[in-house]
Amino acid sequence: MDLHQTDILTKVSRYNLIRNGRMIYIDVHQKIQGNLADKFIAVPNLVNIVAKPEHQGAGDNEQNALEDCLKKIKGLNLEDLFPEAGSPAPTSKDN
Repeated sequence: MDLHQTDILTKVSRYNLIRNGRMIYIDVHQKIQGNLADKFIAVPNLVNIVAKPEHQGAGDNEQNALEDCLKKIKGLNLEDLFPEAGSPAPTSKDN
């Protein structure tokens, strides 16, 4: 593939989680090129707002990454997953 050396390219599967009548997405990224925490990462999000790194999952396959993420967010309110308004959202590079 004709990408820059520092580019990150992923293939994404999307899940919807509905908790207490509210919905978020969990995108599971499969690494194609670049530096990620593992081969697969699961990232809760609200399209343009990404969950804090401690609520993201990682694994050697899609199922393991999703299960790791779900384990980390079990019992939490959805609003607690995301940075406070006005706080800069960390990137996967900060992870």
